Amino acid sequence: MKRLAAGPMTTLEYNEWWDFETRNAELENKIEQMEEEKMNLRLDIDVQKLEAETLRKGKNKAEEDLDSLKTDYKKLCLSMRTVGLGKTSEQWRKEIQDEKAKVDRWERKFQGAQTRNETLEKILLES
Repeated sequence: MKRLAAGPMTTLEYNEWWDFETRNAELENKIEQMEEEKMNLRLDIDVQKLEAETLRKGKNKAEEDLDSLKTDYKKLCLSMRTVGLGKTSEQWRKEIQDEKAKVDRWERKFQGAQTRNETLEKILLES
């Protein structure tokens, strides 16, 4: 003889209600997950905005510093030209040669003037 073991009997309405409750719980879980994702996305966007703002401020500061450095560099170059420090070695050599040529001219003029003075003194002594 065979025995048939059966579980508790449920009605069709109970099964529909159970299926509805199960689907409802699953949908609520999905909605909660979506809300969490939405909040995380908002937080990510806020963080990105803060990072972008920080980068923008840093860029502006760097640009201001660069402008200040450019201004200081131009002032330094002008000062060096004014003082004569911004010359190349070739420019220094040329300037030295020019100065030596001036010294030679002045020495020749001085020697010529000295010779004339000596000549005039001799003439005055003889007369």
